Amino acid sequence: MEISNLDMAKLLAEKVNTKSGRAYFVGGYVRDKFLQDNKYDSNADIDIEVHCIEESDLVDILESIGPYSKIGRFFPVYKFLGYNIDIALPRSEKKTGDKHQDFSVNIDPYMGTYKACERRDFTINAIMEDILTGEFIDPFNGISDIKNKIIRHINTDKFGEDPLRVLRAAMFAARFSFDIDIETINLSKEIDLSNLSKERVFVELEKALLMSKRPSIFFERLGEMNHVNYWFPEIEKLKGVEQSEEHHLEGDVYRHTMMVLDEAANLKEKSDFPLSFLLASLCHDFGKIVATETINRKVHAYKHEIKGLPLVKDFVKRLTTNKKILKYVLNMTELHMKPNIMAKDKSKIKSTNKMFYESISPNDLILLAIADNKASLSIYEKEDPSNFLYERYEIFKTYMEKDYVKGKDLINLGIKEGQVFNELLSLSLKHRLAGIEKKESLKQILGYYKSISKKYEEKNL
Repeated sequence: MEISNLDMAKLLAEKVNTKSGRAYFVGGYVRDKFLQDNKYDSNADIDIEVHCIEESDLVDILESIGPYSKIGRFFPVYKFLGYNIDIALPRSEKKTGDKHQDFSVNIDPYMGTYKACERRDFTINAIMEDILTGEFIDPFNGISDIKNKIIRHINTDKFGEDPLRVLRAAMFAARFSFDIDIETINLSKEIDLSNLSKERVFVELEKALLMSKRPSIFFERLGEMNHVNYWFPEIEKLKGVEQSEEHHLEGDVYRHTMMVLDEAANLKEKSDFPLSFLLASLCHDFGKIVATETINRKVHAYKHEIKGLPLVKDFVKRLTTNKKILKYVLNMTELHMKPNIMAKDKSKIKSTNKMFYESISPNDLILLAIADNKASLSIYEKEDPSNFLYERYEIFKTYMEKDYVKGKDLINLGIKEGQVFNELLSLSLKHRLAGIEKKESLKQILGYYKSISKKYEEKNL
């Protein structure tokens, strides 16, 4: 019978104890026990630190329990195969250069719990729990900071050695809806983030977006630490960009974007591509940075959904090489205005079908429209677009399930590939979006083909 992660951890601790060592739960596994919204899970990911035994003794213990693997370039981490348990010995690090990997690591099983906790980033992550006794070791008052909802660094001299900790402070603040201690904020202001890799930055952004009820807190806290501009300059430029007071009582484009982001976070469980969806909600109004103008004392941002595409492209490529994410966010940005406009105008089915066909994810496009609508505070009474859009989406799906004229149908009729062939396929698509049955569509396509063929023959006589 397979045992849980927790039972496996206790088995390890018992065997470590026979060697006069101690095994502790560390990191997020302990921290999350004190968070009120935590749903405790005996199969949650577990981090264990083993003290007061040599690495060779630890390896012997692991071999006696079951299959395991060893990973890590700079220090060893052991994992039981089939279990979400990371096992390590206490270590200290010393900065040797500017890059993330520029650290020297010293494994020291006898360094003691105080120094083992001191190397961690924040007090909330520096709580240890004796696996066998349940005793908590909390030398930096992390439990108190959790109760008071504070992110606080541990060691002023060591904190800046890894600039990523600035982003992690903002990420944890967003994830748990915590404040950041003023000393940590002031210390973070002096740290240079330019040497971080895009991969590491994106990991923290991803956590902030996907694990927060209000991911806007991530950018708010980064703003407090003066660190929005380097990695997220487009977000910084949204501040102060005016919007129409009639349609956007919430304030400038930055405030609107943060509201859309938080509304989108409430909808992400319904999304087909949650991370990309949240990034699109973040980027959708970048065009207002360059398109906003005042005409006859009224603020307009004509074609901002198009003018913003270069800014969106720069933003996404600065953070990730994932081409699918880039394509998605560009697509959503370009289309984001259409759903609410069409819902307001009660546009024809053919128009909404065309919009959904152009979208990478019609479902997510609707969700983005809902979030955008909720985050736009207007002096006018607004109608919820969701019913209209979902009704039209069902119609679209019905239309897409019908058979239609394909390229092979044209080839079977002896029509050769080329410019005319492509025109006929475009006509087939129009018929499909209009709900025309295949038989009738083929009839109309053949009629059009004969007419243009006749004109072509007359032209060449």
